[in-house]
Amino acid sequence: MENPVKYSLKVQAIRPKGQTPKLYVYFPIPLAAAIGLQPGEEVEWELLNRGELHLVRPHVPPPRVRPRSSREG
Repeated sequence: MENPVKYSLKVQAIRPKGQTPKLYVYFPIPLAAAIGLQPGEEVEWELLNRGELHLVRPHVPPPRVRPRSSREG
């Protein structure tokens, strides 16, 4: 990818009482829409090094194709 699109976000924490805090990151809607990511879809994190994670979609659904409108003229 020549000019990667970047989305900055902060790691969030959920701190349930009496339990270990859990960290999470949200997935920006424009980025999800661009790749067709759906709620409930399973993904995997691949650790490349201490500064880089790789998100893997083990089961990528085929792209949804919008029907093109025909123009007369």
